[in-house]
Amino acid sequence: MEHIELFFKSIFIDNMIFATFLGMCSYLAVSKKVSTAVGLGAAVIFVLAVTVPINWLLDQYLLKDGALVWLGEEYADYNLGFLSFILFIATIATMVQLVEIVVEKFSPSLYNSLGIFLPLIAVNCAILGGSLFMQSRDIPTLGLALNYGVSSGIGWFLAILAIAAIREKIRYSNVPAPLRGLGITFIITGLMAIGFMSFGGMLTGGDEKKPSLDSDPSNIGVKTEQIQNENTEETAPAVSVSEVSTLTKQ
Repeated sequence: MEHIELFFKSIFIDNMIFATFLGMCSYLAVSKKVSTAVGLGAAVIFVLAVTVPINWLLDQYLLKDGALVWLGEEYADYNLGFLSFILFIATIATMVQLVEIVVEKFSPSLYNSLGIFLPLIAVNCAILGGSLFMQSRDIPTLGLALNYGVSSGIGWFLAILAIAAIREKIRYSNVPAPLRGLGITFIITGLMAIGFMSFGGMLTGGDEKKPSLDSDPSNIGVKTEQIQNENTEETAPAVSVSEVSTLTKQ
């Protein structure tokens, strides 16, 4: 259940584009055609699926406070957290270089259409944000880290695929001249972000409430007794100090 909840939450609720607006440069530049959007989206899924688990291992066994305890007790007080950005970016750059080599080898046309934005995945905010969110949210297991990387990539892929499909269709629409190009694209992105906000309550349910005396038929007698005691306390005559002293003398 935890894996399913994290999967859908990363795609629809914490979407990299529509919730945090990370990776907007590639999102706007490569979303003119569906074919190029699919290629870049697949590359982002692969990079996130590989780098997030690897960076989780680095965080757990190297960067966290006390993570070096596996080397010996004398290393338990070491904290290499200041190296997080350097190691995370190094891991991402390595995977992006691998993706670039594979795409250039097997799909030169896609490589040429993506242009400079394929190697720029290394500095894509969404890619680094996936690892940093994984670190800040203290994802407990490697499996959940892999799930988070894949689902975050799928969310980014769906976002760029949707805007690419809309931008292909909108060419045939009568868009006002001042809004053509990036203007209408930003407006559509904002509307889509508002639409994705509606998924915010998809995985949230009502809190479990303790059964009240009114809802449990077996407590009717207890409730009646409480009401009688309250009424007795309210209607009981007040006795002053002088009356008490008079009664004592008698």
